[in-house]
Amino acid sequence: MNGRFKIFSDPVHGFISVPKGLILELVASEEVQRLRRIRQLGVGHMVFPGAEHSRFGHALGAMALMHDVLTSISEKGTDISADEMEAAMAAALLHDVGHGPFSHTLEHELLSDFHHEQMSRALIGRLNERLNGRLDLTLSIFDDTYERHWFHQLVSSQLDMDRLDYLRRDSYYTGVVEGSIGVGRIIKTLLVHPGNHSPEDRIVVESKGAYAVENFLIARRLMYWQVYLHKTVLAGDYVLRSVVRRVRSHVAHGRDHLVVGASEAFMYFLKSGFSSTDVHKKEVQDAYVSLDDTDIIYSLKRWGSSPDPVLADLSRRMLVRDFFRVDFAVDSERFAEGELEKVVGKYLIKSGLSTQDTLYEDIPFYVHRSHSVHEAYDAKKDTIGVLNRSGQIDELMISDETHIVSGLAKRQIRPFICFPKEIE
Repeated sequence: MNGRFKIFSDPVHGFISVPKGLILELVASEEVQRLRRIRQLGVGHMVFPGAEHSRFGHALGAMALMHDVLTSISEKGTDISADEMEAAMAAALLHDVGHGPFSHTLEHELLSDFHHEQMSRALIGRLNERLNGRLDLTLSIFDDTYERHWFHQLVSSQLDMDRLDYLRRDSYYTGVVEGSIGVGRIIKTLLVHPGNHSPEDRIVVESKGAYAVENFLIARRLMYWQVYLHKTVLAGDYVLRSVVRRVRSHVAHGRDHLVVGASEAFMYFLKSGFSSTDVHKKEVQDAYVSLDDTDIIYSLKRWGSSPDPVLADLSRRMLVRDFFRVDFAVDSERFAEGELEKVVGKYLIKSGLSTQDTLYEDIPFYVHRSHSVHEAYDAKKDTIGVLNRSGQIDELMISDETHIVSGLAKRQIRPFICFPKEIE
């Protein structure tokens, strides 16, 4: 550590320099330090053994890339003040501070009608109050109310620092080499293209960086199908969400004795009817900041001996990675609505998990029909511009420099069904 920076050693980007002052204060805050206790990929570490990395490393990585891209843009002639640099780095650092335990897996289970960005915004506001308004500019960039709109593009867009970091980071820790992208080249080829007025300035890619961006989008699609929407990840997500729904059902029916011993912070949300409209309440924020992966794992261990055999079974399955089967071939007659439920019902009775009286209530925790969806590039919203050799901006999908993007703009939907392996 030298006089101006604290150095973090990162296996993905090398040494990350964190400036002393506001940025280092934010890194040391309880809100950011909590991210050390939240795995980046939710249940992904149970499929990819190396994926034990946390949201904290991703936050530092996004912040480091923000510094690098602003430095590069500045060298190309765009004026960036020290305050803007600091505020944008803070926005990148804090963009995911609102993630809950197990990241996206439980995102919609703790509060209804909720996305983690809403809690990120609320917690940045909370930090700003504590810091006496030193995050005012950061909030403007995060909210996209700052007059230089292109700063927000670097925080949230189809080619932002968040995506550049998580693809590179998740590829590294999972060992899925198809997710590797040329982050350095993309950053070096980004620039601010002036509009008629300052708010119309936008981030574009120089034509020499178009292939790197195309590769980035290809990698994103491959990472979604091979990692984020991997069939075993989908199965793990379902089991953990089934545990949460089972506990909520017991609480709603006054059966609290079946869920005793769990984490108080976790139960605070499971017993509540909180929604996204409650994120600004101090007591909700306090409880949320106290919640991390440890609370979930501890609760699962306690529920593994619950008097409710279904809750005990689902908790055990989660702890020992005894997930359900996910089958994408859902057109078979044996998967027809009602037919699979009958087979699963027989399994539940035979295994002692259910009785005839509880079967109707129990089956939905063991059969799940859904679909996975991915769109690598949204050509109708927030498009990526390519500065062609004549100085004009082409939309990435029609640029002469790219040829595959039109295929990546098509939404892919894969129906699947989830059920216990034992019924076979």
